[in-house]
Amino acid sequence: MELLDRVMALAAKVRQQKATIPTEEATKNAFVMPFISTVLGYDVFDPVEVVPEFTADVGIKKGEKIDYAIVHDGVIQILVECKKVGDSLRPEHSSQLFRYFSVTNARIAVLTNGEVYQFFTDLDAPNKMDSKPFLVLDLSDVDPTLIPELHKLSKGTFDLESIISSAGQLKYIGQIKRVLSSQFREPEEDWVRLLTTRVYDGSFTQRVREQFTPLVAKASAQFLNEQVNDRLTTALGATTPATMPDTTPELPAAGSAADGPDKVADEIATTLEELEAFHIVRAIACSDVKPIRIVYRDSKSYCAILLDDNNRKTIARLHFNRRQKYLGLFDANKVERRVPISSLDEIYDHTAEIRQTIERLLDAPQADEAYPSAEPITDDLAAEPVA
Repeated sequence: MELLDRVMALAAKVRQQKATIPTEEATKNAFVMPFISTVLGYDVFDPVEVVPEFTADVGIKKGEKIDYAIVHDGVIQILVECKKVGDSLRPEHSSQLFRYFSVTNARIAVLTNGEVYQFFTDLDAPNKMDSKPFLVLDLSDVDPTLIPELHKLSKGTFDLESIISSAGQLKYIGQIKRVLSSQFREPEEDWVRLLTTRVYDGSFTQRVREQFTPLVAKASAQFLNEQVNDRLTTALGATTPATMPDTTPELPAAGSAADGPDKVADEIATTLEELEAFHIVRAIACSDVKPIRIVYRDSKSYCAILLDDNNRKTIARLHFNRRQKYLGLFDANKVERRVPISSLDEIYDHTAEIRQTIERLLDAPQADEAYPSAEPITDDLAAEPVA
């Protein structure tokens, strides 16, 4: 598996299991050790490569331990301090890392709760760990642009000089991206003022601020949605899955020029929730197939997730165009079972069924039998379409 595939597979495991992990020790066993092993490529059971409970005397602090010391070419290069999954990573949590950093040869320190990994170095002062990380990997929202930098930290391609030289840019780019992300979610007054004064000629009064704050938030969400669609369109080729008419029998035939395929395509709008759900299913699938083989094809009734862009190889369906959302799963006879979900995280509860469907599709010599059309949803909870 490629590095991104391994990261996404671990991210799927964390999302699926983190609610059942009660302690820091369980976090290390379930998430941190697999990260060191499958992502960074070090043998966690070889004390020559990974030293657990590493001890070094630091000033008046004697016998203090750090969770892991990773050794490369006989020299300690990376220190890892762990907290329980779900715990926030605060500056005080890095105090042991800070002390150990100055008495070892390590130039990289990692603070993690198994889901978020903060990477530190000594950009501000030599041999003194920075107070802010230069790289933050969040497995709940993996940023693919960080994978090449993570690759430099792995055993087979460890390149300390390249890591340190790019750390300065990464540190500030990451912080800027996190600021932008927070402003897109909950815009602050300065951000609203900046954008409002670019499009509105009047004075920025209290009334104008109240009027434009929700507009800035809405415009930001739409912009991100459009960017995701553009990226997916580029990645999947010239044909846009988000506007591709579904060829299954349930779509009505064109009755007039006004109701032709172009009009049907124009009425289809893939929502941000559908895109997020698609990426969750893709993350689940990446342990069995390359992610590029998992695509989506949207229609007016549902969004289908397909293997190899083949509507006869349906992995799942997203019925998200109603107030009650459903995940459509398929058995060996291609019979759909709709499972009501209240949050996207619940998709991970059906990992086994999704993977079984993929295995059946991979084992089948030809997927020559069409899937049945989806029956209309008629239950009371789903009767009202989402506005």
